[in-house]
Amino acid sequence: MAANAIDQTRRMLSLVTYLRERPGAHVADVARAFGITEDELISDLDVLPMCGTSFRGGDLLDIDTDGDRIWWHNPDDVAAPLRLAADEATALLVAARAVATLPGLRESDREALLRATAKLEAAAGEAAGASSRLSVTFESEGGVFAEVDRAISERRRLWVRYYSPARDELTEREVDPIRLFAVGHTYMEAWCRLSEARRTFRLDRVAEIRILDEHAAPPELELRDLSAGLVQPSADDPEVVVEVGPGGRWVAEYYPHDRAEELPDGGLRITLRTPDPASLRRLALRLGSDGRIAAPPELADNARRAAAAALAAYEGE
Repeated sequence: MAANAIDQTRRMLSLVTYLRERPGAHVADVARAFGITEDELISDLDVLPMCGTSFRGGDLLDIDTDGDRIWWHNPDDVAAPLRLAADEATALLVAARAVATLPGLRESDREALLRATAKLEAAAGEAAGASSRLSVTFESEGGVFAEVDRAISERRRLWVRYYSPARDELTEREVDPIRLFAVGHTYMEAWCRLSEARRTFRLDRVAEIRILDEHAAPPELELRDLSAGLVQPSADDPEVVVEVGPGGRWVAEYYPHDRAEELPDGGLRITLRTPDPASLRRLALRLGSDGRIAAPPELADNARRAAAAALAAYEGE
């Protein structure tokens, strides 16, 4: 089971302390100590240099690796006692109180956060009074994230109502969550009991979510490498040909494709693969006069019918 977002945060905080005490540590040794792969460790190291006591360059963690050893060049600079300005203390207190109200947050984490907030209030003095007059409400995706994170931690099944834009419908399904990840949007990878297959769900498309009593038991699956993006077509996926005019050339930038051939009018003939060709119907509608699906014929006909229906509905208003 992949580590959830909170577990990863804990690991990275521990990693800072570990590396400060072990200058020049070997990548393999550190990965072994934390029970992760070397690729996962390198991914953490790519994030740490963006962390620090502020966003000023000298206050960020200066950590790098040559692939074999890890060096932290400014541990003493960022280890100085942190002094918060009044506005910083206010922002931190407001954020801490907001996070503490998230549904699905593990009780031990909530209690730890409240203890830390109380200490910060005592240290902040008058700034704490100002923060008490402010509040933050998270959008629905925050609550969904918390529920998924809790389900992963407790290894429990989820019931969700999910909107599928490709079919323009809401479906109800039970899923065994595997991991949370972000690629532009935040997603849950899970084993779907409705389709009996691995599926990816975008959190902002979850209309309703509930943690069930059933134990989650997804099959043993090899996690996909998402470094190249969320959509990674397979050579076995059906081939689709999309022809676009000059105004639709952006499709080649956003959709992984096998080839893009220049057309006389300045457009492109783009050949791509997708496990769900029907999902490209929405692309055809978005393109309008700037493009069309050329193959396979049945998908092209389907897209034309959808466009005609949309136009008829618009003209009937």
